[in-house]
Formats: sequence, structure tokens, C-alpha cells
Amino acid sequence: MDEAGKVRVDKWLWAARFYKTRGLAQDAIDAGHVRLNGERPKPSRTLKPGDKLELRLNQLEYHLEVRALSERRGPATVARELYHEDADSIARREARQLQLKAEHATFPHGEGRPTKKTRRQLSQFKDGLG
Repeated sequence: MDEAGKVRVDKWLWAARFYKTRGLAQDAIDAGHVRLNGERPKPSRTLKPGDKLELRLNQLEYHLEVRALSERRGPATVARELYHEDADSIARREARQLQLKAEHATFPHGEGRPTKKTRRQLSQFKDGLG
């Protein structure tokens, strides 16, 4: 944990394992996918314990409270101790995951690459011969 009490938002998001690189964290912050205490921060904004973060990542929303600060990326078990996610956020995220899974299951899948015969038929159809 950081002794100075100041950690950049992008470094903390990377250390808490929400993003694989600091660059990706910076891009997400610049794109407006991260809110700090209800406002859009810059990547260099410093965090302190007790701050509230709202994060949109892969069509999922996280509502977090910063518990500890760290500039070092450690194992996932240590990263989970850096924040607390409220129960409502977890429930909404799990419901959204189920919804996305259901949407994906109903999506029609192709049958692969067309055969020579079907390519000829498609070509004739496009040319107006069939």
C-alpha cells in the first residue's frame, strides 16, 4: 500500500487489475468511462481512501469505494482488497452478464464458408442472372 497517500487514478485502476496497462486505463478515463465522486477525472487526478468510483468496462458497470491505495500491481487477491463493491452493483452487473449471455445465445450463427456451388449461386444472384 502507498505510504504517501496519493496515487493517480490511472495507476490505481491498473494496480486494482481493472485494466491490463496504464495506457488502457488512461484511454478509458479520457473516453469518460470512469467517474470519480460523480465527476470525470483526468488520469493524473489523485485518489484517497473513501473516494467513490463508477466504472464502465465491457458493457458492465462497477460502483466502487476505494479502500486502500497502491501503485504496484500485485496478485488478484491483493487487488480485491483495494476496493469495495456494493451489493447493488454486484447484483446489477450479474443481471447484465446474464442478459448479455442470453442475447448471445439467441444470435444466429453462420454455417461457415460457402461451398463452391453456393458461391456460384450467390454470384449469379448478384449479377442478376438467377
